Amino acid sequence: MHLRNLVICSAAALAVAPAASARGDWPDTPLARTQALAELQTLNAELLSHPSATLTLERWCGAHHLAVQAKVVAHRVQGENKPLPLDGRALLAIGAGEPVRYRRVQLACGDTVLSDADNWYVPSRLTAAMNRQLDTTDVPFGKVVQPLHFRRQTLSAELLWSPLPPGWDSGAALPPPSRRPLAIPPHVLQHRALLYTQDNQPFSLVVESYTASVLSRP
Repeated sequence: MHLRNLVICSAAALAVAPAASARGDWPDTPLARTQALAELQTLNAELLSHPSATLTLERWCGAHHLAVQAKVVAHRVQGENKPLPLDGRALLAIGAGEPVRYRRVQLACGDTVLSDADNWYVPSRLTAAMNRQLDTTDVPFGKVVQPLHFRRQTLSAELLWSPLPPGWDSGAALPPPSRRPLAIPPHVLQHRALLYTQDNQPFSLVVESYTASVLSRP
């Protein structure tokens, strides 16, 4: 079967077949590699077409049976305070003295961590209730600020790992099957985005690194 047709067939199979646990090992075969790429591309498209990564992951978790209950929760990582990226103040359209808060969370569905998220936000552009909830709870950022009816502008979307080698779609040879599990790094996809209020005012810069657990075993 031609490789392009194989990718199409793999994607179709993923759409109709129930997925097993993401914690299982993927076999190192050409079919598994194309299935993994199809899943990554599908998730990437879903994330790019919806404003809330949290809600998108919740739908993804349910569709791929990654947990008994498809509910994404944010586990705050305490004690970390990453500095705002060098271009952060320009992107957020704030002056040098404007306070910025940092929040790092792991978004998990059940006991499966799907994303590590770094978030720098401008508290003056949120309500007092939102700031209090962000300070005192583990509720995901996207759910807390949902009343703002925000929009999301993706700055970059990068595959951190590709199951297939460069040139695979131009006829490059695929790695031969092996008896070892497919080697997948801890993070496979990264998004960098700005969140805007209805008044087109940026209030949050996020960097989301999606883990290998977003892949459901074929």
